[in-house]
Order: sequence, then C-alpha cells, then structure tokens
Amino acid sequence: MSKVIAVVNQKGGVGKTTTAMNLAAFLSEMGKMVLLVDMDPQGNATSGLGLDKSQIDSGLYEALAQERRIHDVIYNTSHEGLRIVPANKNLAGANVELVDMERREWIMHDLIEQLRHAYDYIIIDCPPSLGLLTVNGLVGADEILIPVQAEYYALEGLGQLMETIDLIKTHIKPQLEISGAVITMFDKRTRLSSDVMQELYKYFPNNIFRSVIPRTVRLAEAPSFGKSILHYEPKGKGAKAYRKLAEELVSKHMS
Repeated sequence: MSKVIAVVNQKGGVGKTTTAMNLAAFLSEMGKMVLLVDMDPQGNATSGLGLDKSQIDSGLYEALAQERRIHDVIYNTSHEGLRIVPANKNLAGANVELVDMERREWIMHDLIEQLRHAYDYIIIDCPPSLGLLTVNGLVGADEILIPVQAEYYALEGLGQLMETIDLIKTHIKPQLEISGAVITMFDKRTRLSSDVMQELYKYFPNNIFRSVIPRTVRLAEAPSFGKSILHYEPKGKGAKAYRKLAEELVSKHMS
C-alpha cells in the first residue's frame, strides 16, 4: 500500500523543500517508486530536480483546475524511479481559484487516489503558508512530516500548524497522522538548547526522527545546479543524513 506524506511547515526557510526533494531521491535510490508533488508556488522542488519551470506548460495547477488529467502532468527526473508533478507560474493563483470549487479541500486527495496504485511513496511539498493549497496537501496525505529548524525560534508557529492539523483531523480527515518532526539545519557548533529540545518533545513525544539534517553549504547549493544532494555530493554529510532519514521512514512503515 502506498504512503502519501505531506512535508509541511508554514514557516519559510526551514529546509522543507530540501527535505521533500532529498527524501524522495533517497527513497527512489532504495528501489521505491516515488512521486514528488510540488505544491509550492515557488516551484523550488521542480527547479531543484532540474526542470525548467518557465518551460512547463502543464503542471499541478492544470490538474487542480481540472484542465489536464493528473497522469498527463507527471514528468521524469534524472533519478530512476522518481517522478514529479511540477509547479509552474500558474500555481500562485490556485489559493484564490480553489475557493469556489466543489469539495475544495479534497481536490488534491482525489487526484492522488488516481495515482496511488503506481507508487510506493508520494511526497507532497506543501507551500510555506496555511492556505487552501496546504490544506489540500494535508487532506491528500496519510501522514505529515514536519521539518523543524534547529534554532530557538523554530517553535514559533508550530502551535499554529498543530492547530491547523487538529482542525483537519476533527472536521475533514480523522485518520491523518503525524509521522514526526525532523530537525534540519543543525550546526553542531551551536548547542541546540535543551529547552528547545524539551519543547519539541512536548509537541512530538514519540516521533522525532533520530536522523538530524546538518546545515551544509553543499545541501544549500545543490538545488541551484538542478540536483538532489544524492547526485551533487553523494558521500557528504547531507547525503548521509537524508539517506538515514529515508531508511528510518521505510523501517517505520515496515514495523
């Protein structure tokens, strides 16, 4: 049975897209069939995997707007076993345009249901906001992965995100689960204060991933070359951390 995972944090700059993209790459390296859905109008996952956003006529927006079949907006990437539904410039208007659609919170869910049979993992890179696109991503998912930056202000906004998730569980999709939080941009020279860790454990008592993603120059620059860290620096610290995260996630689903 395929797993649909939404990678979400409405605070920008926490390594959300880096996590969605590299997790997808390492899952495909493990022999899984993976689809990455770029729901972020900035389209960083799309360009980060080497696609030219300006050249994409039809992407996720056209499928959400029911102008194209979802099957017709899936593109190959340079990773075997990893495909992408890209974002293009039209996606920016989707938050407004979805408002008047029927079952507006369920549009992404309905698209994903058509694809589940073909993939082991579907990873959704949600926008850094709590608008209708993100709600669609969450309703479309089985579980949620929350990248949390290793710094004192990381917890600001987490309460708001958890409230949104609770509302969705209460009113729309009770079976939605939190897969866990993953600590990103960790710099071992700065001790992550024990206060921050304790607070995090309050939010996620049983599910903070053991894999910690370091802050590295290579991880930051890989997307500008249109590459995942697996293709850009496969033996570096960033690649090791994301490989470990992918392995941890898979073993969690097997247990």
